[in-house]
Amino acid sequence: MIELEQEDPIPQGDLALQITALPRETNGFGDIYGGWLVSQMDLAGTAMASKVAGGRVATVAIDRMAFLVPVAVGAQLSFYTQALEIGRSSIQMLVEVWSDDPLSSEWRKVTEAVFVFVAIDGSGRTRPVPPRR
Repeated sequence: MIELEQEDPIPQGDLALQITALPRETNGFGDIYGGWLVSQMDLAGTAMASKVAGGRVATVAIDRMAFLVPVAVGAQLSFYTQALEIGRSSIQMLVEVWSDDPLSSEWRKVTEAVFVFVAIDGSGRTRPVPPRR
């Protein structure tokens, strides 16, 4: 996993998803739910892993993650993905989340995690990832 506390960090990988954090994604205290953020990370990682796998994938694991900064309502969230390792049927995908806070105009890293996806066929059985060209 890439070091969380980089000096002057920049996003790793390709932009896979952008979404605005809305009030409906908050708890009673006005904070964005961590679980909602994880589900968006899974969507971004799945989109990119399915391209690598040439079809359907399933999430089988998520490596540790830490929330570095809170996410404000109205923040524009950008999800970056990078394939770290491609196995016979699995893909390890780094997913980073960056926030553009509308109040402070500050661009900062929110969190990251390594998601592990497995390529599956129409019956839900593991299948090989096609060779890269």
